[in-house]
Amino acid sequence: MKIGLMRHFKVDKPLPEKRMITPTEVNLWYQEYETAAIVDGKVDLGNIEWKNCFSSDLSRAVSTAKKIYNGNIIVMEELRELQPDLFVKRNIKLPFVLWLIIIRVRLFIFYRLTEDFRRKLSVALDKILESQEDVLIVSHGFVMIFMRRELIKRGFKGPSFKSPVNGKLYIFEK
Repeated sequence: MKIGLMRHFKVDKPLPEKRMITPTEVNLWYQEYETAAIVDGKVDLGNIEWKNCFSSDLSRAVSTAKKIYNGNIIVMEELRELQPDLFVKRNIKLPFVLWLIIIRVRLFIFYRLTEDFRRKLSVALDKILESQEDVLIVSHGFVMIFMRRELIKRGFKGPSFKSPVNGKLYIFEK
């Protein structure tokens, strides 16, 4: 049985032009990011006849899944990435790159501490693996990090990654 994990294609949303931005501007940028189109990419599906494709319900993942898979796509909210929220009340200005680091650290810490997230992901993986067939999963970076850990716990072998590359297929086998 093979599981193909893939992070959605890159999103067609440039970084903010201003060097220093406020939390409000960061949140606005993320709202626009959520609805932006993807940049089409090419994917080597490894000459594997994938029986099913599962996708996060966020548009960038669904759009990617539709570009790479011709069959029925099963959309699952459980595969979605948490939405960033800075929870910053002060109107301080920081470089956008620093805001990105703050958001990623917060999301990573939040994901690590959230049993609900892990439980949802485990249940979603149970559903996905029920068929015992080769399946594709199109999702998001942080979700893939924890999905990989869960697959390894379940006896799958596959590549290691710290930050999955957009549009790259990572194959796990059991």
